[in-house]
Amino acid sequence: MKSNILVIGATGYTGKLIIERSAKSGHATFALVREASLSDPVKAKLVESFKNLGVTILYGGLDDKESLVKAIKQVDVVISAVGKPQVLDQIYIIDAIKECGNVKRFLPSEFGNDVDRTVAIEPTLSGFIMKAQIRRAIEVAKIPYTYVVAGCFASFFLPCLGQCHLRLQSPPRDNVTIYDDGNAKAIINTEEDIVAYTMKAVDDPRTLNKILYIHPPNNIVSQNDMVALWERKISKTLVKTYVSEKQLLKSIQEARSPMDFALGLIHTIFVKSDHTSFTIDPSSGVEASELYPEVKYTSVDEYLNQFVSTLD
Repeated sequence: MKSNILVIGATGYTGKLIIERSAKSGHATFALVREASLSDPVKAKLVESFKNLGVTILYGGLDDKESLVKAIKQVDVVISAVGKPQVLDQIYIIDAIKECGNVKRFLPSEFGNDVDRTVAIEPTLSGFIMKAQIRRAIEVAKIPYTYVVAGCFASFFLPCLGQCHLRLQSPPRDNVTIYDDGNAKAIINTEEDIVAYTMKAVDDPRTLNKILYIHPPNNIVSQNDMVALWERKISKTLVKTYVSEKQLLKSIQEARSPMDFALGLIHTIFVKSDHTSFTIDPSSGVEASELYPEVKYTSVDEYLNQFVSTLD
């Protein structure tokens, strides 16, 4: 029997994908939405699309205990997809879950690096510390959980070939910046695949109180790997500018927010190998593509194909 699922942060970037996948997977799906957000035409339209999928809309927020408790009492699984500014506010979810006592699984807002194994520096480190604090609060409260560690979102990291501070819409055709020696291995998955694996895990006893690492083998790539794949597709060699770790650290110190955070991610992922500097401990973690081989994930190579036809 499929769990009833509540998604908090449902109108956000990841939340809307989770809502759609949950509803289409046959889960009774609930979305906690601030009534005030309906004044935003985009969010109002999104909420209407949720209703069309059969999603139950519940109005409330993290700072409204009554609405939060009422929502949680209706479900078995709570998935949080709140953004960075609200990460620590998830303590209200933890308190409400503890009070209700009916939740079989809580998935906090993660979907990135393993925050307990990171070698990030500031300002990126602070965001990871907050997520780690939420992990500890969940564990102290003895709430059943799954932490989803998915690496990089493809839409942010592949169009720019790892230069995520540039926010490019398609890969560069002439020049590319390579950080350090370009050999650090990262994990890069499409948002849709991340959500697909997450939904597989919500009712799986093998992922209970574990970290779900989404590390499919074809999506473990270095910056050099990405660039080489792209060069082969366009039959052209890009001019490469190499930036040393020392130069990158200086840029992080000099940059303003949010550029300093993005450059910090580059340092953590593409210089320090934050995603791949450890092996998965089977006592605390499982790998998604091994658990769910039936999920036909999009490889980095396949993802880049969409940009080839956009070339002049």
